[in-house]
Amino acid sequence: MSHPNKYQGFPAVKLANRQWPDKTITQHPIWMSSDLRDGNQSLFEPMNIERKMRMFNMLCEVGFKEIEVAFPSASQTEFDFVRGLIEDRHIPDDVTIAVLTQAREHLIRRTMESLKGARRAIVHVYNATSQSFRDMVFGLKRDEVIQMAVSAVTLIKQLASEQPETEWVLEYSPETFTATELEFSLEICNAVTEAWGAAPDNKVILNLPATVEVATPNIYADQIEWMHRNLARRDAVIISLHTHNDRGTAVAAAELGQMAGADRVEGCLFGNGERTGNVDIVTLAFNLLTQGVDPGLDFSDINAVARTVEHCNQLPIHPRHPYAGDLVFTAFSGSHQDAIKKGFAAQLPGARWNVPYLPIDPKDAGRNYDSVIRVNSQSGKGGIAYLMEAEYSVVMPRRLQVEFSAVVQKHADRLGGEMLAADIWQIFNQTYLEAASPVNYRTHHLFEQGALQGIRLEVAIDGVSQILTGEGNGPIDAAVHALKCAGIDVQVRSYDETAMRCGGESADACAFIEIAHDGGSNYGVGIDANIVTAAIKALLSGVNRKY
Repeated sequence: MSHPNKYQGFPAVKLANRQWPDKTITQHPIWMSSDLRDGNQSLFEPMNIERKMRMFNMLCEVGFKEIEVAFPSASQTEFDFVRGLIEDRHIPDDVTIAVLTQAREHLIRRTMESLKGARRAIVHVYNATSQSFRDMVFGLKRDEVIQMAVSAVTLIKQLASEQPETEWVLEYSPETFTATELEFSLEICNAVTEAWGAAPDNKVILNLPATVEVATPNIYADQIEWMHRNLARRDAVIISLHTHNDRGTAVAAAELGQMAGADRVEGCLFGNGERTGNVDIVTLAFNLLTQGVDPGLDFSDINAVARTVEHCNQLPIHPRHPYAGDLVFTAFSGSHQDAIKKGFAAQLPGARWNVPYLPIDPKDAGRNYDSVIRVNSQSGKGGIAYLMEAEYSVVMPRRLQVEFSAVVQKHADRLGGEMLAADIWQIFNQTYLEAASPVNYRTHHLFEQGALQGIRLEVAIDGVSQILTGEGNGPIDAAVHALKCAGIDVQVRSYDETAMRCGGESADACAFIEIAHDGGSNYGVGIDANIVTAAIKALLSGVNRKY
């Protein structure tokens, strides 16, 4: 790395007798999910209506009471989504939707049009305020930038008065706040609250974003405390944080910002967002829980939340992601495994949580502690995933690695000695591919049923031949509905497939299906020359292993 002199360090804030270093967080903030707006606009392929609706419903189930749902002036899809939420009555009574608009007249009018008929709505308007934007982007002086914000707020206020059936809340963001002179941020924010007529019963949300993270988290906390101390009409203002992760410290900045006086936090699940992402609300919530503070959000089935987010965003969650990654409750080190095992043995029911290496009880995230033997090319009998991939081209999903390694470990403990690839493959066959009871696959036929996929599934259940039919949005969904005809209720949590060579056999496709049930989940595996047949075999393998 060269030329460090081309960068200029961010100056410290002159803040006498700062208070935030002595504060602790004792209650959760007002949460605002930006997954459907900030998160969505950062995707390579933005969500369609179906995925946005699925995400919205999940956010409501988790417990978000404020959800930024769209940038309605940006596209017809965004506008139509807002209209659909309102007209089809998808918004729970205790949930407030928010929409974003730039401080431009035609965009504001389009935005307000999208909200007609809403019970309650947050209109979030913004304009950049830093010197670089004033000089290079806008070509405006300070008073002109203030006028831009005030004119936007005045227009919103006027249009809101024409829709009295809606309860209106104003949110204003001085974009690039962290790079703006504090005195100017204060001046423009005070002008906005005055123009709106902010009062304790008509509060304005002032969102003070780290649009780009330009300094250490303590500097951001100083900026927030300075504003908290100096704002006019502080009792009529909700201070909101919107931190980005350019320096990798968005979580720390949001936590210190709350200590500095903020009331509200905006972010995305698992840190999705522009560039390096927004602050990760999942991490913030679990961090609160580890300190004995109710996070106000329900992530007790974090696996289900993670799978929904992965589907909607079409982005994977890193296996080492805090609290939610597939490997965060997995110990590869023998010394870690030993300490955790002893910690579990010493942990008394109802006692304060105190298990080595585990800052949180995995059960509070709907997870288990999975002790996975080491999975790499150097790990001898523990190199299960490596050997399965190297010898048989079976690339197992992470959670299947966890499940199958426990099976292999039992065999290794009983038999002793080293386990070769052929031994592991035999166990894999017995565990997954030969799981044929109570439901034994015979054959199947697919057919079209209008817009749906139909299936005629021939099986033997407890030795009795049966023909089951079902319809769904694809072969797997159709097979799930067919099994319901036989009283077998299946919930598919995840599906993976891979091409392979299978120990010299002719099969060249391998499907993995994770089945959810009250006790957690288990995998089924199917191998066949045809990927659809492999998927159906995997589904039945999972059912048989469940029962």
